[in-house]
Amino acid sequence: MNILDQILDVKRQEVQQIQNMDLGEIYGQIRSLKDALSKPGISIISEIKMKSPSEGVIIPNADPLQIAKDYEAAGAAAISVLTDQPFFGGSLDILKAVREAVSIPVIRKDFIIDEKQIAETVHYHADAFLLIADALDQDGLQQLMTVGKKLELEFLIEFHAEKHAEFVFELNPEVVGINCRNLKNMATDITYFKKMITSLPFNSIKVAESGIYTAEDLKYVSDLGYDAALVGTSLMKTGNPGKALETLLGLSLIHI
Repeated sequence: MNILDQILDVKRQEVQQIQNMDLGEIYGQIRSLKDALSKPGISIISEIKMKSPSEGVIIPNADPLQIAKDYEAAGAAAISVLTDQPFFGGSLDILKAVREAVSIPVIRKDFIIDEKQIAETVHYHADAFLLIADALDQDGLQQLMTVGKKLELEFLIEFHAEKHAEFVFELNPEVVGINCRNLKNMATDITYFKKMITSLPFNSIKVAESGIYTAEDLKYVSDLGYDAALVGTSLMKTGNPGKALETLLGLSLIHI
């Protein structure tokens, strides 16, 4: 069983434990992810990730609120918060606290397979959520998109496997991401962004996810036509993610 299948097995068990929540519990003004990523130049979605299957614990005793504030100060357009606990060390409480600590859009990143998780996303005040095409069948993906739209929540549709490209193109999401990390073995290949860019919907905000470490990497994906990059592990591994983002963006201005 690969890592994605292991995670999804756990998610199915978790979903059974989620208490029903009112899907109408909208808490206030939602910050637009699409607008945040539509500014000139390449935008950065900075990620808060405590651990991962490929890296183990990334920053022991990390302070997610300080990291979030540092990300915003350094110029992040949005923040992605891993809420999976068993594999990534996150939580919904961290998500809510980060949302209250910053003024930019906050994305719930998890393996969302059921509308109960979208209700949780609303309850814990995220502005947007991630849907992973590789974790869902087509009907399931479309159903969860519909739930998100009814709630006026924005979402990022991400995929890796080429077999999902045609269907995602037809769905024409406002924000779409290519993950160059193979979710089955966790290996990254930054050249995958070039291979897949022509498969993405023309009018979508295009996000390059994973495998980005340097200003040269940012220039590479920007030149390919991506509007934004989701950067997490490479920032977190430095031990000072906010400073690392500040350096990355500063260098990218020189190179782009």
